[in-house]
Amino acid sequence: MPAEFAAAVLLLIFVAVAAPGLIAPGDPLAVSPTEGFLAPSLVHPFGTDESGRDILTRIVHGARSSAGIGIAATAIGVGFGVVIGFVSGLGPRAVDAALTRVVEVLYSLPTLVMALLFVAVIGPGPTSSILAIGLATAPGYARVVRARVRQVVRSDYVAYARHEGVSAPAAFGRHVLPNTLWPLIAMITLGIGQAIVWVSALSFLGLGAEPPSPEWGSMLNAGRVYLSTAWWMTLFPGLAIIVTAICLTVLGRRISKGSA
Repeated sequence: MPAEFAAAVLLLIFVAVAAPGLIAPGDPLAVSPTEGFLAPSLVHPFGTDESGRDILTRIVHGARSSAGIGIAATAIGVGFGVVIGFVSGLGPRAVDAALTRVVEVLYSLPTLVMALLFVAVIGPGPTSSILAIGLATAPGYARVVRARVRQVVRSDYVAYARHEGVSAPAAFGRHVLPNTLWPLIAMITLGIGQAIVWVSALSFLGLGAEPPSPEWGSMLNAGRVYLSTAWWMTLFPGLAIIVTAICLTVLGRRISKGSA
């Protein structure tokens, strides 16, 4: 998939998140029992569900829930990961050793399993999904930040700056911080796509957004009951998740190559 096409799709998704009414002005929760289970047509391009709700409208409005929760979860994961990574990379050896052991243990667990454990503790719901996915992804970001911090601190340009009399705080702000965080941009782009998939998985399992919320994972869960008779209820929300994740992956890899 060309990166330009992926960027165009992501721009469309961003519009759906910011102003879904521009793309689908209808009400995603409006029911029409007489129009239930209508197959895709010109009037309803993605068909309708069991309550007669337009699936295209629900997918467009659901972007705010699915993509928005994924972005928020990634922000939490990156925030915790950056803090832990800097403390570990710049702190005393004992602190570094302790944090590294904890991060490695948490990183060894599958992200979705960790998210399920967090949800089990704090309870289901959209807020719980954000916190669970964010905390579950933090160890991965922490490992990358720690490794990058230690590499930058030992670099020749930092050593030269310190030799020229630049103070430690100034060297940190001028060299260490930007050269550590810049490579994270590509990783964050990839992470958002993964977070959207995991958030949808939690909703599919009934641990995230609940019906009738137009969240993509929740729509998948509702459509699985009618898979043999109303396949469009499952197909189109699934495609929304897959296409969004693929486009973010393509864009993330392009950014990664550009910053390499």
